[in-house]
Amino acid sequence: MNMDDCITRLTGRDAKDAYAFAQQIAGESRVSNVWYPYLDQFAVLLRHKNSLVRNRAISILAANARWDGEDKFDALLDEFLSHVTDVKPITARQCVAALLEIAEAKPELIPRIRAALEQADLSEYPDSMRSLVLKDIVATLQKMERLS
Repeated sequence: MNMDDCITRLTGRDAKDAYAFAQQIAGESRVSNVWYPYLDQFAVLLRHKNSLVRNRAISILAANARWDGEDKFDALLDEFLSHVTDVKPITARQCVAALLEIAEAKPELIPRIRAALEQADLSEYPDSMRSLVLKDIVATLQKMERLS
């Protein structure tokens, strides 16, 4: 399968298949650098209008952070961190959870991650979701504290 076909599958209408494929890529990325050469193509998906596609990109990118010897992730971190306050709170929660995997792989990024979490403006979320995102942020900050 070529990369265009992969992106098409990740952004396709069959959400169940796209999710399963994203999980497969993320899983493979945790044990091998086979998907790392495509980091830039996955990063483009962070800008997708569909939040489910952004969620898939977040998990794939986080899983590939461990292979980033070229510091590509450092350059895309600000865009990644913008999803801490994604318009969709579910995507924000996905992003916050993924940040721990990135922090473990690239501890030098912890100060930037910590700053983004501590400065996150959650005021746009409904109260019910705001408390959940905040709880996730606090949990991630506590776990990151143990890494540094």
